[in-house]
Amino acid sequence: MKYETLIFDLDGTLLNTLDDLWASVNYALGKCGYPLRTIDEVRRFVGNGIRKLMERAVPEGVTGDDLENALGIFKEHYAKNSRNMTRPYDGVLDLLHEAKKRGYKLAIVSNKIDFAVKDLRDEFFADVVEVAIGECEGMNNKPAPDMVYKAIDELGSDRDKCIYIGDTDVDMMTATNSKMECISVSWGFRVREELEGYGAKMIADTPMDVLKFI
Repeated sequence: MKYETLIFDLDGTLLNTLDDLWASVNYALGKCGYPLRTIDEVRRFVGNGIRKLMERAVPEGVTGDDLENALGIFKEHYAKNSRNMTRPYDGVLDLLHEAKKRGYKLAIVSNKIDFAVKDLRDEFFADVVEVAIGECEGMNNKPAPDMVYKAIDELGSDRDKCIYIGDTDVDMMTATNSKMECISVSWGFRVREELEGYGAKMIADTPMDVLKFI
């Protein structure tokens, strides 16, 4: 077996979280009196964590305490509403169960805040995904390799036998920085053409397509 461990991004890869993220972004923007964002704008803003999401969502020039206020409102709202509309993409559970059956170790590494990553893993994937790591103190966000390496260590995996699976250019850079290959997925927050433009070498159009590359 070339690979022993599959490390997945969460938002846009395993879970369609866009509607809940969009709702919380616009709740925060509305509370602050800022213009609301379309769902396609929020789709483009995600990938680098919630701070960067809100930096991109607020009007240009909003910084300092005003940005922190918007971010705080977003965090509070999303903590209570992160599972209203969020669901696994069609075929994802089939992929995870089949990978588990074949003996692969599975992990999630996401720039979403750590408590939300763990809550969502427990809600949807507790029986198949052993390790779930999100943004937390002391570790750099993706595309830095910190969280990936932590997941590998927790799993007791060999870094040379891991592959990263995600839906954005951030995930591709994360894989490169972690010295591993990347499978990009086209059903998430970036379409196939965008992924090809970023230089993706392996693109899965359905979850079960991932198995063809591993």
